[in-house]
Amino acid sequence: MSSYIAIDWGSTNLRAWHYQAGICVDERRSEAGVTRLGDRTPAEVFASVTEGWPVNDVPVVMAGMVGSNAGWLSVPYLSCPVALNDIGSRLTRVDDKAWIVPGLSVERDDNYNVMRGEETQLLGAVTLQPAPLYVMPGTHAKWVQVEQERVLDFRTVMTGELHHLLLKQSLIGAGLPPQEDNSAAFREGLQVGSNDSSILSRLFEVRASHVLGARDRRHISDFLSGLLIGHEVALMTKNHAAARQPITIIAGSALAQRYQQALQFIGLDSVTLEGDRAFQHGIRSIANVLAN
Repeated sequence: MSSYIAIDWGSTNLRAWHYQAGICVDERRSEAGVTRLGDRTPAEVFASVTEGWPVNDVPVVMAGMVGSNAGWLSVPYLSCPVALNDIGSRLTRVDDKAWIVPGLSVERDDNYNVMRGEETQLLGAVTLQPAPLYVMPGTHAKWVQVEQERVLDFRTVMTGELHHLLLKQSLIGAGLPPQEDNSAAFREGLQVGSNDSSILSRLFEVRASHVLGARDRRHISDFLSGLLIGHEVALMTKNHAAARQPITIIAGSALAQRYQQALQFIGLDSVTLEGDRAFQHGIRSIANVLAN
């Protein structure tokens, strides 16, 4: 097992781990994501978060938005289809300090898509929980088709961001009291979202239902979550041959549970894999390539 430093540097947060002989000996977190650098440069944030670590003696591997045009250095995407095992040999060096993992892209008339950071999770996931179809829930959920450890295609669904915008900045959430978790409201949303080919006409009903007293005003967030996730899951698995096998959900437990419930609702099997575990396994395999 090699010694290395791994950094997951996203838009809003940064996490770093120092490994010695494959064992994590220190972990650090920062809110200095690439959109929150303030008056500091990426190099200054890097120096701060790795202070005291042997950055000149071991491989330092960074993944995420640090490689975007808003990050430290704009790193080219790898175009799909692509073998995940090729990622470790396609890194970009930055300021003679660290290596940045490339993101993945799809560029076709029927699909323009990009990802940064998720490719490292996928690299770990194909070993830990192999599947022909992965869903990576979040602000911008990724649905990824994999065959023999090659990413063939992927799509992005802005479910998480849409939920936030509708609840916080649209008429749907106007005047609502503090929201409470309610599993029954989430299931009701799943039922509506899963069965409608389009939910555009259903969105205003979310507001009308609580205005008319048909739905508890404290449970609108969970109903809307069910509506959006249910629709996403039904849409992205419709007529998808890969969905006949268990789908791997890469996420934290709370979000993974919602997607698992949505898939179960339409009769599909799934397994879950914690996102951090997938990332760490993926970054380790990249660090091992650098060490050899």
